[in-house]
Formats: sequence, C-alpha cells, structure tokens
Amino acid sequence: MFRRTYLALTAAALMAGPAFADGHGKDIVDIAAGNESFSTLVAAVQAADLVDTLKGKGPFTVFAPTNDAFAALPAGTVEDLLKPENKDKLAAILTYHVVPGKVMSGDLSDGMTATTAQGSDVTIGTQGGVTVDGANVVQADIEASNGVIHVIDAVILPK
Repeated sequence: MFRRTYLALTAAALMAGPAFADGHGKDIVDIAAGNESFSTLVAAVQAADLVDTLKGKGPFTVFAPTNDAFAALPAGTVEDLLKPENKDKLAAILTYHVVPGKVMSGDLSDGMTATTAQGSDVTIGTQGGVTVDGANVVQADIEASNGVIHVIDAVILPK
C-alpha cells in the first residue's frame, strides 16, 4: 500500500512540474504587479498602454527599474511622463528597457550591445557587477512565463 501511494505521489509530482515552470505561469506584468517595489513601473506601463504587449507571448528581457530608481529622476519627471499627452515619450522610455528575446545573466559579456524594443542599443558591462547603460543590475534572472526580468537601480534613457 505504501509503495503504491508513493509511486502515485511521485508520478503526480512529476506531471505537475511543467505546470509550475517559468515563474509558475506568471508573466512579466503579473510578477511586477505582485511586487510593491515595481508599483511606479506598473503605473507607467499602464499609462503607456503597454500591458497587453508585455503580457504577450514574448519572450522579452525586461530591465526593470525599482520605485527608488524612478524617485531618483528629477522632481516632477515621473508625474509629467504619466500625463496622457506624454504617452509616446513614456512608451519610448519604457520600450528602451525591453530587449526582444530571453537573455539570462549567463548570456552577457562585457561591452556587448543589445537592440531594444524602442530601436536603440543598450550597452552591457560586466566589470565589477553587471550594468545596463550604467544602471546596476541588483537582481538578475527573475524568470517569467514570457521572458525574464533583471532589476536595475536607475531608469535608463535613450540617447
């Protein structure tokens, strides 16, 4: 009896494994929305009408600034960007934080560049820690069902 129960539980666990892979089915937006450190980013993604895009199939690599990163911008910048008349500018900034494809930290090399969804390139540094256009990656490889999130400590801006 014990052996049969053990085998049934093992088989059930093995079959359930794939269902919980890739961030337990949560996409990039769901993961960000579930973390208070990204409330400004989530508000910006909503204001720029990018929710459906970032909930899409992907895969995407998102360099996600924290609330503190947004707070470090000059006073009034975030509030100004969230205004409806600045939607295109906000979308350009946010898509500069997104690289098509899933790029894990192990795939990075010093001086490499990656073309963002906005169309410009970001430069990766790996000397003394990983950076993206000078912003420090403070947490890497948060896997989602449609890509990966790397948390950064600054908002990066297209040239």
